[in-house]
Amino acid sequence: MPQGSLEVFLASAKGLEDTDFLFKMDPYVILTCRTQEQKSSVASGSEPVWNENFIFNVSEGAEELKLKIMDSDIGNDDFVGEAEICLKSVLREGRIPPTAYNIVKNKEFCGEIKVGLTFNPEERSFRDYDDRDEYTRGRHESSHSDRDRASRRDDSPRGRRHSPERERDYRGRDSDEDRRRGGRRRHSSDED
Repeated sequence: MPQGSLEVFLASAKGLEDTDFLFKMDPYVILTCRTQEQKSSVASGSEPVWNENFIFNVSEGAEELKLKIMDSDIGNDDFVGEAEICLKSVLREGRIPPTAYNIVKNKEFCGEIKVGLTFNPEERSFRDYDDRDEYTRGRHESSHSDRDRASRRDDSPRGRRHSPERERDYRGRDSDEDRRRGGRRRHSSDED
């Protein structure tokens, strides 16, 4: 699982069940990712708007983001409902635009909460790569290739292969070997 930071944009909620009989509800959200917990500000009404950002460090085992919606009261706060967001898609895609997720209480739908997610992967330094990474594999392969080239050399005077078609150098002149033999070798490209 990748490591990095998860940015959570808590936009709004709608259709919340009002737990206060005499007063307007005052909802807030407790956001939890593994052992990290953060709390939103307290909004107002059954269709609150927060437009707040939160950042969580994501590491091994972070599979979901839990959103627990509470109603702020004097004394004890009331539980409104909760939503769970699987993080697999944001870890893979990098960004999920603000999307509505179901809020559930006692397995029953009790509203929606709109949340946007952005995952920023942690950049690895060169030291983090093991010796099987692409850079090292390239070095091993190139040294192996040098041995292969050396084993393909023949016993010609300079240790290079010469084919009859390549006896002439690139400018069309005869090779030193042809001159030593006292003449020019005929090639298929020569006219009779």
